[in-house]
Order: sequence, then C-alpha cells, then structure tokens
Amino acid sequence: MTTVQAGGQSPAASGGRAAAMLALATLGFAVNFWAWALLSPLGPRFKELLGLSAAQQALLVAVPVVVGSLGRIPVGALTDRYGGRVMFPLVSAATIVPVLFIGVAGQSSLAALLAGGFFLGIGGTVFAVGVPFVNAWFPPHRRGLALGVFGVGMGGTAISALTTVPLVKTGGSATPFLITAVVLAVYAVVAWLAMRDAPGRTAPARPMAARMAAAARLPITWQACALYAVAFGGYVAFSVYLPAYLQTAYGLEQADAANRMAGFVLLAVLMRPVGGWLSDRIGPLPVLAGVFAVTCTAAAVVSFTPGLAPVGTVAFLTMAAALGAGSGATFALVAQVAPAEAVGSVTGLVGAAGGLGGFVPPLVMGFLYGRFESYALGLVLLAVVAAATLVLTVTVVRAAALRRSAAVLPGGRG
Repeated sequence: MTTVQAGGQSPAASGGRAAAMLALATLGFAVNFWAWALLSPLGPRFKELLGLSAAQQALLVAVPVVVGSLGRIPVGALTDRYGGRVMFPLVSAATIVPVLFIGVAGQSSLAALLAGGFFLGIGGTVFAVGVPFVNAWFPPHRRGLALGVFGVGMGGTAISALTTVPLVKTGGSATPFLITAVVLAVYAVVAWLAMRDAPGRTAPARPMAARMAAAARLPITWQACALYAVAFGGYVAFSVYLPAYLQTAYGLEQADAANRMAGFVLLAVLMRPVGGWLSDRIGPLPVLAGVFAVTCTAAAVVSFTPGLAPVGTVAFLTMAAALGAGSGATFALVAQVAPAEAVGSVTGLVGAAGGLGGFVPPLVMGFLYGRFESYALGLVLLAVVAAATLVLTVTVVRAAALRRSAAVLPGGRG
C-alpha cells in the first residue's frame, strides 16, 4: 500500500532530538506498563491467600486492563490538546497513588485489591499519550518503525513478570510496589524537565467531545479497533492470564509459569518494531494478513494442549511473535491513514479496543474452565476470531485503505 501522509501537518524533524524524544516516550511506556501489570504475577498468590475462585482471580487481573483501556479514550483526546510533554509526567505521577495503596494497605481483601486495581488502570492509559507524541516527531515513511520502537515499552509487563514474585519472596509483599512507585516518581520528574513536543505542534481548537465524535466517524477508527482488539488484545490476555493457564493446564510452579509468560511477552515486544518496520516497506495490510493467519494456526494447535517440549512452546512463541508484529502493524496503518490532527483521538479509541480485547479472554477462559475443566474451547474461539479478522483485513480494511490513498494522492495504488 502506498504510504500517505494524512492531514496537513508537516513532518517533524527526525534527527537526534526526535530519537531522544522517542527514547523518553518508550521509557515512560515501559515504566507505566510495569506498574499496570503488577497484579498479574501475584494472581495465584492472592488466590491462595484470600481463597479466591478462578473467576475472582481472573476479575482481579482484568480490572486494571479494562480501566486502562477505556481511560485511553479521554487521555488520547487530552494528548491532542495538551501534548505528551504534559501528559507523560501527569499520568506517571497519578499512577504512583494506587501503586502505593496496593503495596502498603490494599492486599488484605479482594475489595481493596479491586479498588487499587481500578486506579492502577491509569498506568495503562499512557499508550494513548505516546502514539500521537511519537507520530508528530517523525515523517510518514518512518512512523511505522518509530511507533514499533515505542511499542517496545509494552515490555514493562515483562519487567513485572520477572521481578514481582521474586521481590515479594525476598523483601515482602510491599517491595515491588514501593520500588515501582520510586521509579515512576523519578521518570515523572525527568519527563517534565526533558520532554518537548514536536516543533510546529498546534493544539486543536475544537472541544474534546467534538474531536472524539469526528474520530468516531472515521472508518479507519473502527477497522483499526477490530484489528487491535485481536492483535494487542491477544497479547494482553496472554500476558495477564498465561501464568494461571500454565499452572492449571501443565502443573507448573508459580515462578516457572511467570518466567515462561515473561518469555512470551519479551518475544512479542521485540516483534512489535519488526511489524512496524515491515509495514514501512511492504505496507501494513500484508503484515496484518500474515499475523492473523499465523495466530489462527497457533491457537488451533495450542487448543489440543500439546506437550510444552517442543510443540506447545513453539506454538505459544509463534503466537507471541505474530501478535507483537500485528500490534506494530496496526498503528503503522493508523499513522498512514488517520488525519494527523486526530491521531491522539483515534489512538485513544483504538487503544481502548486493544485493552478491552485483552479484558474479555481471561474472563471467558476462567468461565469455561470452571464449566468444563478445560481451556480448549477458549483457544478454539481465539482461532475462529483470528480467522474472521484475517477476512476483515483482506476485504473491508484493504478497500477502505485504498480509498483513503486515492483521496489523498489521486492515482495512488495500494
């Protein structure tokens, strides 16, 4: 597909200063996602300590996901208005409060954990800050890779997976939360002092509600929502539920399950810039078509609960690679097709869809396991959804992208 620059914004400088801003944004993404994912590795521990059911455990780890997802809608619009230079430190500082609450006083009951998890969702909204911020710093032909590099920040969930349980064992239940709060505070100060919005950025004049309504009327918004709900939603779902799945389906120890989840997350993170890079070269749509075909196949294989050595491991890692690349390719598509002045608003809606895509599967998996004592049906459903998304990509989304290219550059071909 021909790369187009939608909207009237001139490309920002993309030299050393742009790279520095990209690094700061990626770091902020990672730190806030580290905080956002703190409850997931501790889900089995809270299940044992508080006597939670499988459904309650799934709800506990899903609440920050859904709040962080829905919160991206207003945060994306606010970023269009105030810029990432204000919103990055603001979101980081706000996330400190629930992190400290859970660490110090919020682990005694399910109600306290749910309340803390609700506000912990603030950390998950940072994605809607970073995409428009990074997008404005780079010209169209480099945005896929730049946004993919920014997406590496979702590896903050891997930091949480690798460190949370060991820190609890060595330092006590509050330790990982206190450390994360300190890191958030340091980042908020650094971001406030060092971050700058791209040259030439202008705040939109229309009210937020009008801008959100305009973004909601764009076909690319809802098409990208569907794509991201499966790609990033699948990644989020596995990153929060994989430890419980591996412990139940394969009898792994908590630490072993958390380490394997971290491997899944790390591969997905590394593949996100690859998906963006490929999208800059061959177009996002071929990348997305391949992603959903691979996800469908891998989910079908895993539904049979094959042995982890090697079939199960290969299938899970293949799915991680595909979902990571698909997350990068989706926002490469948004950067090419969405009007520049609406990228934040579109990102908020699409990011919300991705997070909600990660909220539903853990609840479905917990429900199905409670009914049938098997995860097979849930994984079959994932394969079916991936297949349907593949069809959507090569039909409706492709046609809409071609129309957009033709409208911006008459005679352009996809």
